[in-house]
Order: sequence, then structure tokens, then C-alpha cells
Amino acid sequence: MSIVTFSLNPTIDVSSHANLVRPTHKIRTDNESYDPGGGGVNVARAITELGGSAKVICTGGGFTGAMLDKMLGEIPIERTIVPIAGLTRISLTVFERESGHEFRFIPAGPEISPAELEACFEAVRSAEFDYFVASGSLPNGAPDDVLARIAEIVADKGAKFILDSSGRGLSATLERAPVYLLKPSFGELENLVGRRLDDESARDAAAEIVRRGRAEIVTVTMGAAGALLVNSEAAVRMWSPKIRSRSAVGAGDSFLAAMTLALSQGRSNEDALIFAIAAGAATVLTPGTKLCIRRDVERIYNELWKARNSVGAEI
Repeated sequence: MSIVTFSLNPTIDVSSHANLVRPTHKIRTDNESYDPGGGGVNVARAITELGGSAKVICTGGGFTGAMLDKMLGEIPIERTIVPIAGLTRISLTVFERESGHEFRFIPAGPEISPAELEACFEAVRSAEFDYFVASGSLPNGAPDDVLARIAEIVADKGAKFILDSSGRGLSATLERAPVYLLKPSFGELENLVGRRLDDESARDAAAEIVRRGRAEIVTVTMGAAGALLVNSEAAVRMWSPKIRSRSAVGAGDSFLAAMTLALSQGRSNEDALIFAIAAGAATVLTPGTKLCIRRDVERIYNELWKARNSVGAEI
């Protein structure tokens, strides 16, 4: 089964360390690293690391867009870069040694024009895939329904549409387009339903999305507390292993990558959830904007299955 990921607003992710972050002073950094980033790009990177194959469709503009293209080619990942006039954004993550805190600076990115959006639609129409993952924020200039329009193209091709977005892109798409898998974070689900949630009410909110036919599967990521998966037949709650975090950047993208890959391989929802939690946890072990490492994912996955067989996961 072929997978295509999609990112309207990718990034060059820069990460580094500093002893202390404070205003006015020059902040000297070290341990700099550079990675191609943004939701759909990260999902493709993680799928590749996990032994799968994914093509990415994303925008790219200026010298930073050329840099993004070069970095993806070095992985390597098959890609379609849709040219835009604006510069591809650069995000910065700084780990402060003194406090152990991580600071993330994420620009809004370039504005995208109607003609550039149409080029993105055409790139999706021209691609072949069984699973299509739309992940990440909407750029300036993109209408609220842009991902809904993408989802309609995916549906016309008979493929499964997977959505990981927030705010206007999330709500507009759910109201209009068929979604196979929806992956909100716990906070994104709260924003979507407009109220505070706990475990039980989050399960109920996810089940309501499924009952209304907005998505076949809803999986809610909860950080260190694990994740929840709901479909029309069951709700499964799994906990993450206790891990000393080095960086949470990209954990949700790795989770989605593993979930998509597992489902595309015909694995059960429960197995896909465990694999996804393992990938998210493995990403927390890596510094900065590095994603999961396959051997860590496999080790954690085996540990989670042992724990699952001991205590169960149904709620």
C-alpha cells in the first residue's frame, strides 16, 4: 500500500543547546543540527526510518526551499516540491542546560497564493496512493477549507485520508470531507469540542466524532499519558512507558507515521496503536528535532506488548 504525505507549510528545523537563555544578551549555542521538518515531512521521515516508504508533497520557496529539497534528497525521500514565491520558514529549538527547558520558536511562514494552492491540488491529483496523510499548520493565505478540498480529491481517488491539523483547518475539514483517521492531541480535541476534558469525556468526544460519521478512527495523543483510539467497535486506552525526555519535538508526527504505516500493512487497530506509542516514545529519547530510531521503536514496542498482555488496555 502506497503512502503520500502532504505539508503546506514545511520548515527547516534548527536545534541547538545553550547554557542560559535570557533577554538582550547574545546567546551562544552549540550542538547545532538541521533537519527537514513540518508535519507531513516529519511523517514521511519517520515512515522511512521505520522501514516503510512514503512520498511527500510539500511547498518550497527561495534558497530555504532549495535547502529543504536537498535535505530530503539526502535521506532519501521521494518528493514533489511545489514552488512558491515566499521563503520556506526556519524554526528554531533551543535546549537550555541550566533549567532543562526547551524553547521552540516557530514562525508563521510565507503566504501562499491561490495559484500556488491550485498547483498543490494538481500535485495531489497527479499522485498515486492508497493512504494520504495531511499534517501540519495552514500557511497564511490558505482558506479554512483547503484541507477539505484536498480530502475530496483523495476520496475521488478511492484512497484513505488521514488528518492531523488544528484550529480552522481541523474543524472545516471534519464538517465537509470524509476522514479515515483523525489524530488530534488532547488539547486540540478540547479546542475542537470547546470544553475541558478528562479521560472519560475525551473518549466520549472521540466516540461522538465517529458516531456522526466525521471519522472512522479517532486517536488522541496525550503525551506522557499515552493515547486513546476509538472506532465504531471499541475504545482502547494505552499508556506510554516512563522515559526520561530529551525532546518532545516530532513525537506526534512519529506517532502518526507509525500508526499510518501499521494500518497500511493490515495490522489491527490495537497493534497500530501500540506501535505508534512506541514511535512517539522513541522520539522523546532523541535530542532536538531528531525523530525516532527504529531499534528504539522495536524495543519499546515489545515492552508495551508485554505490559499489554499483563494488564490489558480496554476502557
